[in-house]
Amino acid sequence: MSVRADIEAHLGSPIVSAVNQSAGFSPGLAARVRCADGTRAFVKAVGLELNQDTPALHRAEGRITAALPPGTPAPRLRHCYDDGDWVALVFDEVDGTMPVLPWRPDDLARVLAGLQELAAALTPCPVPDAPAVTSTLAADMLGYQRLLDNPWEELDPWERRHLSSLASLAAAALSTMDGDTLVHVDVRADNVLLAPDGSVTFVDWPWASRGAAWIDTVVLAINAALHGHDPEAVLAGNPLLDGVDPTPFLAGLAGTWHDAARRPAPRGLPTIREFQQAQGDVTLDWVRRRTGWK
Repeated sequence: MSVRADIEAHLGSPIVSAVNQSAGFSPGLAARVRCADGTRAFVKAVGLELNQDTPALHRAEGRITAALPPGTPAPRLRHCYDDGDWVALVFDEVDGTMPVLPWRPDDLARVLAGLQELAAALTPCPVPDAPAVTSTLAADMLGYQRLLDNPWEELDPWERRHLSSLASLAAAALSTMDGDTLVHVDVRADNVLLAPDGSVTFVDWPWASRGAAWIDTVVLAINAALHGHDPEAVLAGNPLLDGVDPTPFLAGLAGTWHDAARRPAPRGLPTIREFQQAQGDVTLDWVRRRTGWK
């Protein structure tokens, strides 16, 4: 059975329209679909020919979202198709739109509040087999070590001067990231939907892991910084950050993004390296500010 035929069999009616959602970086289909009988759904589908890694990410997202408890502000998984090559996920369609960029202060405040509610709902971690974030992000915290071993000519001069210290700082992040919250790990504007009723829905869960509750808020602050906001102001007064120093984690992300940005783009992801460079730049600026190193 073809991917489309399987999805239509599950939905119970032929698909008559599909509106692709162009945000994000994953290759393949990501569309709001309509069926002849009026059924609506959101469908993601990808095959190995488009990108060799993305089908595995869809499988991971399927496992995670299938295990989310009722009431989690995430789309409900309705069906998963997997023939070993193509993987398709069928979700309830969410009535919402992505935040306007650059981030508006009211939207940002809404999502920050939503992350506090999300952390409360997903602590303790409700997915027994969720990987530990110290495992899923372990290699990411070694980006500066890789750059130290093989420096890149285009590195920021301050970054190059402090490579050894940055590598040591990032390596210390793993000891701060452990926890018993299911964290999304990839919270940014294109993974958030804002509904007219004021609710916030978090989408795209392939990287979700068991870890510290503050991680998603810090990742969102980086995305806000990418669009002109002061990340320190974004975090100010947030109870999830009480007693937390995210500087080692930030150093790890800056290093892995700058390390990744120098590499050829993966198949089907032509714009990812430019985005990683930009994320690395704003995160490095934040690390420079927090460390105060000259």
